[in-house]
Amino acid sequence: MKYAAIQNYINGQFISSSSDRMLDVISPVDGSHLSTVPLSNNQDLDAAVQAAKVAFPIWSRTPIKERVQVFFRYKALLEKNLKELALLVQEENGKTYDEAVAEIEKGAELSEFACSLPQLIPGEVLEVSRGVECRTEHVPLGVVASIVPFNFPSMVPNWTIPNAIALGNCMIIKPSEKVPLSVGRLADLLQEAGLPAGVFNIVHGDGDVVNAICDHPGIEAVSFVGSTKIAKLVYQRATSTFKRCLALGGAKNHLIVLPDAIPSMTAQNITASMAGCAGQRCMAASAMVAVGPVDHIIEKLCEEAQKVVPGKNLGAVINRASKERIERYITEAESQGAKVLVDGRSPKVEGKENGTYVGPTVIDYVRPDMAIAQEEIFGPVISIMRTNTVDEALAIENANPYGNAASVFTQNGGMARYVMDKASAGMVGVNVGVPVPREPFSFGGWNESRFGVGDITGKSSIEFWTKLKKSTTKWNPEAGINWMS
Repeated sequence: MKYAAIQNYINGQFISSSSDRMLDVISPVDGSHLSTVPLSNNQDLDAAVQAAKVAFPIWSRTPIKERVQVFFRYKALLEKNLKELALLVQEENGKTYDEAVAEIEKGAELSEFACSLPQLIPGEVLEVSRGVECRTEHVPLGVVASIVPFNFPSMVPNWTIPNAIALGNCMIIKPSEKVPLSVGRLADLLQEAGLPAGVFNIVHGDGDVVNAICDHPGIEAVSFVGSTKIAKLVYQRATSTFKRCLALGGAKNHLIVLPDAIPSMTAQNITASMAGCAGQRCMAASAMVAVGPVDHIIEKLCEEAQKVVPGKNLGAVINRASKERIERYITEAESQGAKVLVDGRSPKVEGKENGTYVGPTVIDYVRPDMAIAQEEIFGPVISIMRTNTVDEALAIENANPYGNAASVFTQNGGMARYVMDKASAGMVGVNVGVPVPREPFSFGGWNESRFGVGDITGKSSIEFWTKLKKSTTKWNPEAGINWMS
């Protein structure tokens, strides 16, 4: 075991769980044993909630201009420790080093945005009647929780940590039990940046802790990122106890390719979107809808896909179960008549034979009714469906239940606008494989990719992590009595 047994982080200290249930943490890179993680219980969660409740009165009354100073320092610490943090992400998640670096850099960008919050949430004041003023201000909720997935061990936690805490809340985070190491290092850096004890806490565990978070009366709001199946359950359970909840689910992102698209740019962008982070991201290109004669672009796509080599510029998928599930989708589609143009099943990675890799896979002549065309694969696989018109392509995109992302590849501005207007997705792109907006624009999909109101990052997150207080004041008795009195 490379690392010491993982502990919870409560009230500024790493402490052992009161549970004796443990889970091995295995690196998907080479199958090595990294550590063990506790599957915590209600007693552990209660301790974290209590620590956060004790810290909340002082932290919430600290002026926001002072609170964000923590995140100025935290951003600098992320950058200072970038290499170490990236190597840790690579080790526990399996992505390439360059992808892990990009993840840490995005965390720094998210922290930078949090530092701008004092300029974004000043209250409004208006003299509504002679001598009478109305005022609004954003007030923190209290103790909040964030449940995060395995695919971005550092970045997705930073979707919520900086904004929620800078806005005055105290947080409990539940990392994925598959990748529990990175969040512990973030706790170290937050403490080094000057965050008071109890403001940020970590409780490790599995579904039992997720349910306990949804049920706990001391938690005011829950954010979740994961599969749509679990997102629905979390949203239903959390809101049934009258909590705020924003639960982000899965996706099936469609890239509509027109014949006039630039072949090299299109192929490079689709390949990067499909294979980046081994396809384990909710913004990955999963379905390409080819409109008319685009064989020249598909040929170029296959050439680009073959440049992506497992173990070199393509990372591993998270575990053996994921590898087997992804490869089953490919085999099933092939048996149903689809044509595998680039086959990534069972690649050999020298020196990493125990790693869990799937090579880039391009499948043509996929029908919309096939499972591979409808379900989230979460692997480096692109399914090509063929249509004759843009409206047919949009019908396929609109019929899918998800709504994270959609892109169109074309040089026709009018056609691009047409697709952007009609695509049923919260994030759309033109000639962009991964249309994720940069800060201060927020991240969030539609339909069954998101449950709840608002987005998880950017300006939209302010409404989720705060409540609005409205005050009316009158100081001059000579103003008289009117309907405002």
